[in-house]
This record gives sequence, structure tokens and C-alpha cells, in this order.
Amino acid sequence: MIQLTINGEVRQLPHPINIEQLIDQNNLQGKRIAIERNGEIVPRSQYAEQYLADGDHLEVVVAVGGG
Repeated sequence: MIQLTINGEVRQLPHPINIEQLIDQNNLQGKRIAIERNGEIVPRSQYAEQYLADGDHLEVVVAVGGG
């Protein structure tokens, strides 16, 4: 089991997942988002390669358009 902090909320997952899987689990696919992992922006091209580890801190920002 791993523990993550996502946007200030502590979550526990039964096993490590990658960022792409996290996006799918949270119904964020297709949305304009930015993800920061432990203080560093993760390039979209690395979402499938970046596996989350116990203690990671994530900030997920969804872009909202408007006028």
C-alpha cells in the first residue's frame, strides 16, 4: 500500500500506479491539466513512465477557460 497527498488530501492506494492511471481513475483524461510531483512539473510525455511512490506529493491543476 502506498500513501500519496493529492491537492492536500491524503489518499492510500493498494499498489503503485503511474500518473496516466491516476488521471484515468479520476476521470481527467482529455482535460487540460498540469501535474506537479514533489515540486516539479511532470511533462505530459512522461505520464505513463512516472510511477508514483509512497510519500509523493502531487498537485493536479485543471485549466478552465472563460471570458
